[in-house]
Amino acid sequence: METKTKQGRAVALLPIGVFLVVFLGSGIITGDFYAMPTIIAFLIALGVAFMQNKALSFNDKMTLIAKGVGDENIVTMCLIFLCAGGFSGAVSAAGGVESTVALGLSILPPKVAVVGLFVIGCFISISMGTSMGTITTLAPIAVGISQTAGFPVEICIGAVMCGAMFGDNLSMISDTTIAAVKTQGCEMKDKFRENFFIVLPAALMTIVLFFLLTRTGGTAITENLEYDLFKVMPYFLVLIGALIGVNVFVVLISGTVVSLIVGVVSGSIPVSQMFQVVGNGVTGMYDITVISIIVACIVSLVREYGGIQFVLDCIEKRVHSPRGAEAGIAGLALMVDACTANNTVAIVMAGPIAKDISENYDISPKRAASLLDIFSSVGQGMIPYGAQLLSAATLTGLTPFQIMPYLYYPFLMAVSAMIFICFRKKRA
Repeated sequence: METKTKQGRAVALLPIGVFLVVFLGSGIITGDFYAMPTIIAFLIALGVAFMQNKALSFNDKMTLIAKGVGDENIVTMCLIFLCAGGFSGAVSAAGGVESTVALGLSILPPKVAVVGLFVIGCFISISMGTSMGTITTLAPIAVGISQTAGFPVEICIGAVMCGAMFGDNLSMISDTTIAAVKTQGCEMKDKFRENFFIVLPAALMTIVLFFLLTRTGGTAITENLEYDLFKVMPYFLVLIGALIGVNVFVVLISGTVVSLIVGVVSGSIPVSQMFQVVGNGVTGMYDITVISIIVACIVSLVREYGGIQFVLDCIEKRVHSPRGAEAGIAGLALMVDACTANNTVAIVMAGPIAKDISENYDISPKRAASLLDIFSSVGQGMIPYGAQLLSAATLTGLTPFQIMPYLYYPFLMAVSAMIFICFRKKRA
């Protein structure tokens, strides 16, 4: 089987188009986006991918998707899903969600509860270095605040998503940051400073928008909110662990163990059901785990057929000036992420071409790394088949398209970065 670089082909992107048409079309025709299960739409897209490229045998294609599923990023992501599910199941059974929501609403006025979700999401994600860990940790709290304060759940989980993407793009221990820095040859601290000032206006504007959106919404809370700090402790430990940079797996597993101890001691979890509550949480993540595996299969075939190369070629041919070069790097990262549904993979694939472009047009490595990271995160935070949106939808019983109208931060991050490109300074 040939493994050399394939010629770029637009038709290789057909499976992604088929998914969007099937999933969106079903929802529009029936008026119900739940009518078409997400996994079925992805399986149809995978079937289309298998029918393409007659030059490869069925066994060759199976080998390709097996390698794609075995990628380190995919395996890590799936394991994070399962660990996060275990923590969610344990802490929920222990009464941690209810107590945390009550504590949060006791401290924060209801009018700023949604803003608080965004800010907390920013702190957790920038400390933990993973948007997925942030979403799976805060999603149950977002649902609780929605139910207690009366805000639509899609707004609450939208705020969590926005906060998660803030840290995913900026965190010093995020795999996207590491990939961007390594491919462009700059220091992490330099990339962080460059990146921070580009996205800061977007974060501030997101706070303003969520405040304006929810300042007159929700219902007044008249009852006395009761909470137990002992039951909130697992969330505190997860937050502290994230803030000091503990590995996400250690954080989630430790949080699960502490949640079980708290649940047993407080009488919320019978000893005989300890493993059952964890198992229920893990089981709840099966759908998103399987979907992630199917997406990895599709991306592997799209890449082999030349779909990713087609995107790379289109961008590279249209770069003619320093400002255009920066816009080209931005578009490159955005389009490759849309094709791969994984921002780390997108950076790794687009990085070498971005480095060539930056060197040819005198763009500093820290600026190139920032643009790669920013626009891959913009794409990842907005595509309906990305792991982040699929996870947020799964955990809240929504569809990705119900959450997307409230993803202010990824959109504003793109706007802010484009303004910086338009008024770019000479290489520092």
